[in-house]
Amino acid sequence: MPIQDTRQIKEKIINLLKRRGPSLPVHIAKEIDMSILFSSAFLSELLSEKRIKISNMRVGSSPLYYLSGQESQLEKFSQYLKNKEKEAFILLLERKILKDSEQEPAIRVALRQIKDFAIPFEKGDKIYWKFLGTKEEIKTKEREEDSKIEKRIKEPIKENKEELDIFDKEKKEVQKDEGREKKSFKKKVPKNAKVNEKFFNRVKEFLVSKGMEITDIEGFSKSDVILRIKDKGEEKLLIAYNKKRVVDNDILKAHKKAEELKLKYTILSKGEPTKKLSGFIEAIKNLEKLEKIE
Repeated sequence: MPIQDTRQIKEKIINLLKRRGPSLPVHIAKEIDMSILFSSAFLSELLSEKRIKISNMRVGSSPLYYLSGQESQLEKFSQYLKNKEKEAFILLLERKILKDSEQEPAIRVALRQIKDFAIPFEKGDKIYWKFLGTKEEIKTKEREEDSKIEKRIKEPIKENKEELDIFDKEKKEVQKDEGREKKSFKKKVPKNAKVNEKFFNRVKEFLVSKGMEITDIEGFSKSDVILRIKDKGEEKLLIAYNKKRVVDNDILKAHKKAEELKLKYTILSKGEPTKKLSGFIEAIKNLEKLEKIE
């Protein structure tokens, strides 16, 4: 085959990919009117010249060939991914950045397989995965998550202020002027709202020190904070009581909430439990059954 013809065929393939985007060898062979064998040889040459790229995923048993800058067009072939790979693809597509250690084993394996879409990077000795084309840094992502949590916290605090009547009528002076009463009020923000925010910050600092992560807020009041957390990758419920002594009713309340959400739960308080309560908890640890004699 003349050299000029070889160059023309290569250019024909390049123009085809510009027009069609990522394509299978069979489609390329058909477009350039050549056998799969010969078209594959030209594709191999173009690859070695780094003029085209090849996908890691397969459509059937064949890869896709494409030009630099067409990576995002591979998404339209995502339906050909295997089950777990597709699940990992959708998860990463939605969240943009995933922390490797927080994923279930099967997803962690799948992320390593979908190399066309999942780009690994390290931050603080931790492995993360970002979706192809995602430019945001992990710090930005973490800041966004923290911002969402802080916003949620501020909302309950605002609600508490309203419930406590944020503009308490602390002093009422009645003056008579031409037989009519005039009322003047002093406005004061109750300390409870500030205490709530301060207590939440203490809880947050405790969780950070234990390597736990807040994922959602279930409840927030002047007496307690109820959070969904991740502890070593496992989702749990945390109930933090804003008082020094936890009583049996507090445990029952926590248990009921955890049962509703089908989660294990942890309780925090500002002090140690009483000896009586500690003894009771210890006593029922190994209790298998409590039956009634008929």
